[in-house]
Amino acid sequence: MFIGKSNEISRRAFMRRTGQLAVAGAASSYAMGLAGLAEAAAFDATDGYKALVCVFMYGGNDYGNTLIPFDAPNYARYDAIRGGGGAEDGGIALSRASLANSVLMQPEEQVLTDDIRYALAPTMPRLKARFDQGTMAPLLNVGPLIVPLTRAQYDSGNNASFPRPAKLFSHNDQQSTWQSSQPEGSVTGWGGRMGDLALSSNRNAMFTAINASGNAVFLSGETALPYQVSSGGAVLIRGLNGRVYQSNAASSALQSLLTTHHGHVLEADYAQTTARSIEYGGFVSDALNNSSLSAQFSATGLSSQLSVIARLIGARGSLGVTRQVFMVGIGGFDHHDGLIGSHEALLGQVDTALDEFYRAMEELGVADRVTAFTASDFGRTLTSNGDGTDHGWGSHHFILGGAVNGGRFYGTAPQVSVESDDQVGRGRLLPSVSVDEYSATLAKWFGVSPSELPSVSPNIGRFANPDLGFMRAAGG
Repeated sequence: MFIGKSNEISRRAFMRRTGQLAVAGAASSYAMGLAGLAEAAAFDATDGYKALVCVFMYGGNDYGNTLIPFDAPNYARYDAIRGGGGAEDGGIALSRASLANSVLMQPEEQVLTDDIRYALAPTMPRLKARFDQGTMAPLLNVGPLIVPLTRAQYDSGNNASFPRPAKLFSHNDQQSTWQSSQPEGSVTGWGGRMGDLALSSNRNAMFTAINASGNAVFLSGETALPYQVSSGGAVLIRGLNGRVYQSNAASSALQSLLTTHHGHVLEADYAQTTARSIEYGGFVSDALNNSSLSAQFSATGLSSQLSVIARLIGARGSLGVTRQVFMVGIGGFDHHDGLIGSHEALLGQVDTALDEFYRAMEELGVADRVTAFTASDFGRTLTSNGDGTDHGWGSHHFILGGAVNGGRFYGTAPQVSVESDDQVGRGRLLPSVSVDEYSATLAKWFGVSPSELPSVSPNIGRFANPDLGFMRAAGG
């Protein structure tokens, strides 16, 4: 474990990791071997710079109109469930003709459920090209799970024997569960827990975890704290860079008020965050001013966030980092109504922003060192509620980067059905891949050793696939 770096890791974090390993050890034969692995290998940063970028789609992305069945039999099922006749007749199905240019052709040897062939939403041509290039991989039907779960076990209502994530279908709770493995109220996320392990690999540990999307638990660790930036760069507090009301004394008083520590935990946390912003804002601004890119980014919110992330990666030498975890976000995916048109437009923004970001990583020479991946609150129902869909569970997501084993699908394709055993009603997908398996695969590539995976992905010992295979091994 991370004992040799005890100056960075608190005793409380160590005790929590010990407990996680104990739980994992009782859970599976995979986990039983963890304790025997070398402690010195808890984190490996010997292979140079690496970064992970979480792209969170807030609101619950509709999986049914993101990866769409294209082969004739499965498209017919999709079209019948989503309103018959497609959007032209008042349903929420995309027309088959509109998908002709976005079909994803997996290798001949990869046969998916019911011989399904998928197409991306027609507003995602750039990710289709990245799939063809071999740098993008879809992960099918992934979602939060505590243990592997069948439909019969779910229907049994026996939560003691067959536990399920708490407060399913709730926005706030499932955002937190995706990001931390716990519902709302969790204080650490799996990005932050990776940051805990990576801290001592960085000369300036402050910049291990960076959030460009606002507050989220994903980047909070036991010791790692997210450094907040805006799409314009460092967050600077107006009034501290000059005089308040033309008074130096007023500026000093403002700084004292903002940074004085208090006994109340929330006040203390606010003061600490503000003090960090004040202390490091100028340093970050200088680093960004010396980090230039010719790659162009669009003016959307997501592109702007990824633009500043790209510039920060370009400034990695000045910032003194070799391992970083980032988070960006885009909202608007809660399509209870108005799915057609609005959803495709949002996916188009994701498509454009991710492609622009990948091009910037190519320019910086780190395309195989930076991996972006998507996440969302949950998937949605396959059935329509009129002109939208309701909250679901499992969904499909994308991984993009030069180190991705792209051009093929990972996970198990669900049946196009509202009655099959891989859904729990109305086409709400019962996940066949857990978020823990997703996060553990990314963590392993990032440098986390098998012995520390339970500290990042607390349920991983209960699942068979700590490595889903969508990332290439170092040098691969």
